[in-house]
Amino acid sequence: MDDHEIVRAGLKQLLSESKEFTVAGEAGSGIDAVKRVHEFDWDAVLLDISMPGMNGIDVLKEIKCIKPALPVLILTMHPEEDYAVNVMRAGASGYLRKDCSPDELISAIRTIASGRQYFSPSLLDQLTSDLSGGAQESQHTHLSEREFQIFRRLAAGQTVSEIAAELLLSGKTISNYRSRVLDKMGLKSNADITYYAVKHGLIP
Repeated sequence: MDDHEIVRAGLKQLLSESKEFTVAGEAGSGIDAVKRVHEFDWDAVLLDISMPGMNGIDVLKEIKCIKPALPVLILTMHPEEDYAVNVMRAGASGYLRKDCSPDELISAIRTIASGRQYFSPSLLDQLTSDLSGGAQESQHTHLSEREFQIFRRLAAGQTVSEIAAELLLSGKTISNYRSRVLDKMGLKSNADITYYAVKHGLIP
């Protein structure tokens, strides 16, 4: 699932050459991706974060609601330190950057299709370093899934009432989430949230 046709074409060619996988479908938008997951039974899904109509993180959450056992590999240009922790929380089975080698991509697909999670060597190093206290975690990695969801919408300029209407929650609930986000991240305003999100590449 990728919004760039040339990327999808390249992936299809690569996977067909491996003779190990069959590309059974594709989608160029988030909404189309969710629709196709409803319609077809697949063994695994490759998903980009930056998708038109519906971003990849929201698509991932929809996929896990529709078919919780369906493995999803995130394949994106976004740095691992910005998104990997949160997409793994949201149910992704693995995370890879698009500049990975073909062999690593094949290995990752094979791994998630077998029911296991795939972590690239660089992501494993990052997680190990974080757990041992050798690196400082980005503030957004401390947010819950819902808090991160609210954070991204605030960063994109949505108002509390707009977010409340979209997520079918009360304005008071969204305001409470906003306060938690600011407190956990040590920020003071929506402008700070937007600046942080732009700096860390968290707005697709």
